[in-house]
Amino acid sequence: MSSTNKDEVKNVAVNRKAYHDYSILDTYEAGLALKGTEVKSLREGKVSLRESFAQFENNELYLMNMHISPYAFGNIFNVNPKRKRKLLLHKREIYRLKGQVQEKGLTLVPLRIYFKRGYAKIELALAKGKKLYDKRRALAEKDAQREVEKEIKNKKWGR
Repeated sequence: MSSTNKDEVKNVAVNRKAYHDYSILDTYEAGLALKGTEVKSLREGKVSLRESFAQFENNELYLMNMHISPYAFGNIFNVNPKRKRKLLLHKREIYRLKGQVQEKGLTLVPLRIYFKRGYAKIELALAKGKKLYDKRRALAEKDAQREVEKEIKNKKWGR
């Protein structure tokens, strides 16, 4: 097995809405504590991060509202699709994140779920919520950038 194949990262789900609703300040990689057939459902890509968020309970970090569809062939081993799932981080990282969330009024939002070396991982973002006018400005900048690229492309091809 080559070294590139070992370190291969396979994206399962991406939370695009998080980039629209939040300003991303920092990202962290955390492991996911999964039960039974949840891993098989993840490998099939049957997961939704849309309304999920991370929350602290008793100095531990949990992912709430992430929906993993029950595995089709799982029978009695399937668990509640929206149960809270423990996130695996070092204790000092948890304390640092907890301090930043309490102090600065930030939130922890999942950006993507992926497999790395066979383990399910989640990319968490320390984020600050955007105001409505920030969202409008971001959309306007995106449209302007798209127009510039369109003009460059047209000039390149002599249209």
